[in-house]
Amino acid sequence: MLKKPYILFIIPFILVMDSYSQELTRDDSRGILYRQERTGGVLIHTDGWGIIYRQGKHVTGFKKRMFEFEFVNMKHPKEIRTSNESYSSSKSFIYGKKNDFFILRTGIGLQRVINGKSNPTNVEIRYLLFGGISMGMTKPVYLYILDNNEDIYIIEKYDPFKHNSDNIIGRAPFLRGVEELKFHPGLYSKFGINFEYSTEGGKIMALEVGTIVDAYPKTIDIMALAKNKNIFLSFYLSYHMGVKKN
Repeated sequence: MLKKPYILFIIPFILVMDSYSQELTRDDSRGILYRQERTGGVLIHTDGWGIIYRQGKHVTGFKKRMFEFEFVNMKHPKEIRTSNESYSSSKSFIYGKKNDFFILRTGIGLQRVINGKSNPTNVEIRYLLFGGISMGMTKPVYLYILDNNEDIYIIEKYDPFKHNSDNIIGRAPFLRGVEELKFHPGLYSKFGINFEYSTEGGKIMALEVGTIVDAYPKTIDIMALAKNKNIFLSFYLSYHMGVKKN
């Protein structure tokens, strides 16, 4: 029997595949029905921020088939930024953090109009469902460490058994360790409400709120001194700009 969290990943795919069998059934009685759209945007969520690209095509007068690409960072709830006050030249770091965690989402979905525009100044409200591949990526954290034997700073990968708040001087350059990137394939499911408020027919300006679930077969090792997990639930707010065309 399927566990409850995984039902979240099946529902969007069923609804999306159902949309493929539909035909465009009506023209927009308020004017031009733009059949395609492309948008880009930024988002903030409960554990970080990211960027998003999305494109869609009308399947019916009220429903669009959508594709999206989304790149976000994912922070652990226990992350606390600090610094070593014993050294004036110290840089900030997150004590106990082993890996930076990023997610590249690639998905398909549908978007359906709840309340359309009767005139250009109105707000069109839509709901959307997405599902797809959630490619997790971890990159090890490197730190500036005080070498007591030489009284100099060296760069080392964080080791909770070797490094502590006394000998950590700060975070090393972000790109240090990028060649050690590891990939963690998973799935994601998204539900959102989209508010499109552009007053120009061929342009899109929208705000969106919703929730996303990312799931991976194994635990994602972010923090050394806290419990890690393999299922991530986050709430998001995103801003989109784009164009419509026939």
